[in-house]
Amino acid sequence: MKISTKGRYGLTIMMALAKKYGDGPVSLKSIAKDHDLSEHYLEQLIAPLRNATLVKSVRGAYGGYMLAKAPENITAGDIIRVLEGPIRPVEVLDDEEPAKRDLWIKIRDAVKEVLDNTTLEDLANYEDKGEQEYYMFYI
Repeated sequence: MKISTKGRYGLTIMMALAKKYGDGPVSLKSIAKDHDLSEHYLEQLIAPLRNATLVKSVRGAYGGYMLAKAPENITAGDIIRVLEGPIRPVEVLDDEEPAKRDLWIKIRDAVKEVLDNTTLEDLANYEDKGEQEYYMFYI
């Protein structure tokens, strides 16, 4: 499963809002500037997040966006599903060999488990300990 820039930047927006949770609204302009991203692109991503009631907007001179729920109540899976659609690394075909079909289902379930058990709070408070090896998997 390859997460597009929609998912990546959507997580960036949500992590920025989580880090400022309780401090009032945050402007997309400030998020775009802090992360060197296109404000226009972030505006396109915030609408589906707002429609899914993950964020709420505040109008006015000091307006912006804030999380609609506490960071511990929003998962990476919630965000990815809104921006990317259903989590399906591989399309499972009914006429596929049972062993391969079972493997695809196990992969799907493993990805879902990681995304659904990683909260926005976990991501916002993450501290890199330098122990993670980076692998590139193409499925």
